[in-house]
Amino acid sequence: MATHFAGTDKERRSLDAYIKLMRSSVAVNGNLFPLIQAEFGITSTQLGVLEALSHLGPMPHCALADKLLVSASNLTTVVDNLVRDGLVQRERDTNDRRVSITSLTDAGEARLASFFPEHVARLVSVMSVLEPTELLELGRLCRKLGRGAAEMSKARAARV
Repeated sequence: MATHFAGTDKERRSLDAYIKLMRSSVAVNGNLFPLIQAEFGITSTQLGVLEALSHLGPMPHCALADKLLVSASNLTTVVDNLVRDGLVQRERDTNDRRVSITSLTDAGEARLASFFPEHVARLVSVMSVLEPTELLELGRLCRKLGRGAAEMSKARAARV
């Protein structure tokens, strides 16, 4: 649905694109995460933690929060639950004891491996409405938009 906002052309285009972006995100996630939660007992944020640690290796709590686009305080609860379940562990950084490094345990790696291929297959299915070139273009545009928005946030924070 196009916006009915009576602003400038630029405002209407921006609002319309934003609405479409948010609706498609909700629809895609609605096809993926309820199944992961129901079948494997993993929330979307827990999946993000397991996946990030598996692919990128151990990392400080704040870096992990930045990577997942969640607040450090929200991530604390998520990581606490993953530690409780034996899927990740925390260790103090030997160079700076104020820093906590989160890493995947062998059990966490095994748990991720037990369902990640199915998750990827579902993602491929959901995304199959796009041609390969459209997927590449979508990725390029999302990265460009994300980086631009991040730069705006940094500039705004620098002014404060």
